[in-house]
Amino acid sequence: MLIIRKYLSFMILALAAAGTAAVAADAPKKPSGTVSINETQFALIVGGSVGNGTLTYAGKLHHFKISGISVGANIGVSKLSAVGEVYDLTDVSKFPGIFSKLEGSVTLGGGVGGTVLKNENGVIMRLTSTSEGLQLNLSASGVKVELEK
Repeated sequence: MLIIRKYLSFMILALAAAGTAAVAADAPKKPSGTVSINETQFALIVGGSVGNGTLTYAGKLHHFKISGISVGANIGVSKLSAVGEVYDLTDVSKFPGIFSKLEGSVTLGGGVGGTVLKNENGVIMRLTSTSEGLQLNLSASGVKVELEK
């Protein structure tokens, strides 16, 4: 059973890396800003997530809410903390929107991962995350970001 779990984890992580490699190549070298995110993810076939974060852009802090839904092979609950860089942001009004990702990941215990998200305005977030809990997620998903007022 342990061998199967390791093999499955390796295969899923390999798929996730392959899926984000093409998007990662589009990211410019100099970040426009940084983000930090705290999110709770939950799933049973259809999954969702809720959380909040902070964007640092042009020397100012901008707080935002994050929510999402995923459809596909989902099961489990996990808490995620992520930090990363924002690219191609020319105005803070371009940050809110639907960020899309193609994800295939497994979180077992205290997993570490990474993902690249891009919204309809061309803004890219490259995130490094740590997760707690147990979750299997092989799905296409979107994340909605709304600036708090």
